[in-house]
Amino acid sequence: MRRTLLAVLLAVTAAVAAPVNGTAQPSNPDREPGNGPERNEVAAVDSAFTAQLVQAQGENRADRYQGYPRRTALRTYPENPADKTIKLNLAPYHSLAPKLNALQQKSNRISVEVVGQSGLGRDLYLVTLTAPESPLQTRLQEQFRASIEEGRKVPAGLYKAPVWINNNIHGDEWEGTDGALRVIEHLATSNDAATKNLLQRSRIYFNLTANPDGRVAGTRQNNAGFDLNRDFATSSQPENRAMREIVEKTQPLMMLDEHGYVDNTLIEPTTPPHGQNYDFDLYVKHGYANGLAMEKGVQALGHPEAAKPEIPFRDYDPGVWDGWAPIYTAQYSMYHGAISYTIEIPQQVNRQAYDTLPAAELQRRAKINTDVAESTIKTTIDYVDDHRADLISNQTEMFRRGKAGEPQREIPDGFVPGFGPEDRYRTEFPRAYVITNDRSAPAAARLVDHLVAHDVRVERAERPFTLGGKRYPAGSYVVDMHQPKRALANVMLEQGSDISAKVPVMYDISGWSHRLLWGASIDIYKNGPFHFNGKDVVAAAPTGDVDGAPGADLALTLNDAKDAGAVNDLLGRGIALRRQDDGTIVVPAAERLAAKEVADRYGVRFTTAKPGGTALQRKVIAAAVGPDELQVLRESGFDVRTISTTVLNAGFDWSRIDVLFVSSGLNYPQLNASAKAGLDEFLKRGGVVTRGATGSRFNVDAKLLQATPVAGWEDANGVVNVVNGTGPVGTGALPHSFVYSPQWFTNLGAGVTVEQRYGSTVIAAGHWRPRDNGTGGQDAAAGQAAVVSGTASTGAKVVLFGTEPMFRNHPKGLYAQVARAIFWTGTR
Repeated sequence: MRRTLLAVLLAVTAAVAAPVNGTAQPSNPDREPGNGPERNEVAAVDSAFTAQLVQAQGENRADRYQGYPRRTALRTYPENPADKTIKLNLAPYHSLAPKLNALQQKSNRISVEVVGQSGLGRDLYLVTLTAPESPLQTRLQEQFRASIEEGRKVPAGLYKAPVWINNNIHGDEWEGTDGALRVIEHLATSNDAATKNLLQRSRIYFNLTANPDGRVAGTRQNNAGFDLNRDFATSSQPENRAMREIVEKTQPLMMLDEHGYVDNTLIEPTTPPHGQNYDFDLYVKHGYANGLAMEKGVQALGHPEAAKPEIPFRDYDPGVWDGWAPIYTAQYSMYHGAISYTIEIPQQVNRQAYDTLPAAELQRRAKINTDVAESTIKTTIDYVDDHRADLISNQTEMFRRGKAGEPQREIPDGFVPGFGPEDRYRTEFPRAYVITNDRSAPAAARLVDHLVAHDVRVERAERPFTLGGKRYPAGSYVVDMHQPKRALANVMLEQGSDISAKVPVMYDISGWSHRLLWGASIDIYKNGPFHFNGKDVVAAAPTGDVDGAPGADLALTLNDAKDAGAVNDLLGRGIALRRQDDGTIVVPAAERLAAKEVADRYGVRFTTAKPGGTALQRKVIAAAVGPDELQVLRESGFDVRTISTTVLNAGFDWSRIDVLFVSSGLNYPQLNASAKAGLDEFLKRGGVVTRGATGSRFNVDAKLLQATPVAGWEDANGVVNVVNGTGPVGTGALPHSFVYSPQWFTNLGAGVTVEQRYGSTVIAAGHWRPRDNGTGGQDAAAGQAAVVSGTASTGAKVVLFGTEPMFRNHPKGLYAQVARAIFWTGTR
């Protein structure tokens, strides 16, 4: 029956055929602003964006087998004269839906689907250009796509080559959207045979604007203050989750991420280091060739401003524009089979240029940028069409190697011009990872759901099994590394590497590890016999439980942000909880039903409590923090009021505040007399938690704990080994933490407790070198106090973090440390 159906389908198809702060200059001047140590200077605020949104939703997203075209009656938005694109003579967001609606009425080659909403509720548009398909033909294309993912060959002449163009992920890098609009209109309306034939062989997907809130407001970040091009491994933002779904479902052979602005235009591939999990031989051949093709296309435009495009692989020093981290669109997309690029168009029109240059000059520059974006898109579409059979085979081979568990290939010098020893980054894939509930059931479930959402295959044991001499219970999760997207699984679960000695600088973070930083218990099975009876996971099994003895008080250990959320939920109900010296939270036996409700809601587990504890009330936090930290605190259930030097100087009511959290945007000496008096009065009764350079400076200026902060190299970052103490914050913490512009504390006064020290080997994965003068390196940090606690002479309980426990909403296993610090400092 299957052969008959396939034959019918084949027949049918054949017929249709940054500036930085003044005190610490980063080593890499090319780093984008907002992603270096200057993040300590600007505090998050509750959003001041406004949006006049029409509430009528567009039609529901199409079933993936619906066929094409997929016409959606897009909701339209009121004209917004404040849209920052208008000054540049570019397309304001409110103009997009009417244009797309009109094109859908005019052409049967264009389809528009709403694939999500931004933080402010603006629609995210996936625009597809392809020749019409019946549902039967679409089902066949999906079967081809699935076969390629399994590493099986498909008839290249029948598979529509997918290309994905992502635009405007940084809101104030606008012109990718406008270049895409030109290409979309051409493909939808041109009647020449070449265009029609191209769309018989291809599907061209456009994420028209990945960051509509930033586009309108003229900000790099989204409405929540996140750089979306740093969020793919974590997927904390709705816009990133929409992009993740696009790349998974479309499985592009090639993709572009359109950015700005680099003089002359920048076209990947990158310099070393290259991600060590890639089958890089399958990337660099076509990656470099199409890079050269895009260069020629841009030069052919004749714009002097783009006469000499820069290809980092060919033109830059190692590390300046690296391909290491899976946090960027292009680097992440490679794990889904794409030959991918970041494109940096040439003429700056944002930030200072936007505010200072005449409108006519800005529009001239924007026109050049739009031409360049359009050219790179057209060149890439043509390249894929010209090399479609080889690209399909290339992607198939990547997935085949993963499923077969084959080792990475050794790439010879000169594989492409310039390829040499400095380009070789490889890893050895283990046979499997095993995820258990040993430490934190919510963390294990979250990690499993996260892996599955990223198209990593996970199985759940239906009965006990033994692997590597260790016995695992039924319900354990196994990531069999013989799977198509093993590289994506490994980049999330492996430790990573210390690459400090391999390159002098890095563009952004160099270390991450869901295994070490997300709080789950994960074992590595390197190699050997593999016998396991499991069932594919669609979603992790529920983890909540109340296991305490009937009639007894219940205990909850703070191992995860979900535990903190459960505690804050109970406190919000007015339930009288207790906090014990080791940080355990006690729920009265009479509130067992409430405990059962939050156990089910948050997936947390209650056990029988020991006697004792101090009364615990709900904590209200005044937070001078970054946007990432603000999101974590609120996700953990805390009531947070954002503050800064400016807010305090304008007058602030401290009467309901229990804890002050300082990491960004608060400078004690810059407070006026009234603000300083109000803060000083709070410090006689409230708690304080600080993080980073701004927090350490606040501690010194406010004369809280005797602890001298020492700054490590400003660009140092990654996963670090730590040794935990037995104080209120160190107890039960993970043996790893995360740092970015790390600090440590010396000259500790009497009564100051070391909660956590850097290990004798500091970096587990990342990049941490000494400064040119020899200071600030790993050797200097080894064994030093990374987190300390104590009571100030004012009476305030204080915790100082030299680590980054909430960085970009990523190191989720560290959030419990923060919660324990808040509950301890806020409790008298």
